[in-house]
Amino acid sequence: MQPPAALSRHKAAVEDHLRSLLDRDQPAELDRMLRYHLGWADAEGRPADHTGKRLRPALCLLACEAAGGDPERAVPAAAAVELVHNFSLVHDDVQDRDATRHGRDTVWAIWGEAQAINAGDALLALAHVALAGMAERGVSGGDVVAAARLLNERTLEMVGGQVMDISFEERLDIGLDDYVAMISRKTGALFDASLSLGAIAADASESAVQALGRCGRQLGIAFQVRDDMLGIWGAENRTGKPVAADVRRRKKSLPIVYALGAADGEMREQLSAVYGSTEPSEADVSLVLRALDSAGAQGYCQGVADEHRAAAIAALDGAKLSADATGEIRQVADFLLERDF
Repeated sequence: MQPPAALSRHKAAVEDHLRSLLDRDQPAELDRMLRYHLGWADAEGRPADHTGKRLRPALCLLACEAAGGDPERAVPAAAAVELVHNFSLVHDDVQDRDATRHGRDTVWAIWGEAQAINAGDALLALAHVALAGMAERGVSGGDVVAAARLLNERTLEMVGGQVMDISFEERLDIGLDDYVAMISRKTGALFDASLSLGAIAADASESAVQALGRCGRQLGIAFQVRDDMLGIWGAENRTGKPVAADVRRRKKSLPIVYALGAADGEMREQLSAVYGSTEPSEADVSLVLRALDSAGAQGYCQGVADEHRAAAIAALDGAKLSADATGEIRQVADFLLERDF
């Protein structure tokens, strides 16, 4: 499924604003790391284009439009959300020891862990600078303060989700509710912020802001579940990762958590042995895939994703906005659950 046109309609405006935020006096090494990570340059500083979908900024601007606002007012908020997202990616790569992301070396793999932490910190600081720029677009001071508080709260939630995720790595007793609670924070919180900030920029009612935030939260959970499915069953030529990549990394994503709970005693012991090893063999990977098939994990995960998409649409309907205004958000929701990359 191709991304809906709505995802790219405002991308140029977001890119321009992000670039303007980096147009400041700062050490050349920091500037190079930030431009590299944001996809505008290679490691030597030469122009490149690896910017990705900019999904969260797109949702922010679509929410602003859906709430009856001018999306130009929400561009600083959209940039802020993208910067917080990228701060989390830089630090996650250090924590997870991931040397590549989407086929490119990660910041820490090139510049080292210490400098990568500096780059992540700079991205988070730039997010606050970006958000303050809402005032220059006609957003009231009170709404700017409300936006800042909301983004900080959701960022703290996201960090909490990462703490939970790391703590799960050494455990085999993770329940399904535990896992959904973790991804609600780690992924759902920033989706929540994206739509909520768009509504705030549109000067929407508090009930509309909350409803759009709930919509975003549920979309984020559905998005992560789909990511979990692609991490095991996705095609390498679409995802850029080997089939069963998450199994090879011993990542306890939703299919694994489900299978560990659904497997019988012998199979559970075998799965536990694989996820307790240092590096799964090809035979281990095959065993895990058979266990997932036997447990019906793929169908289960699709059902969870569908459930949270339905909850997102119900929350969107609860915002009481026009059908035309929310139609594009529905299209994005469909794409998130049907994408193969």
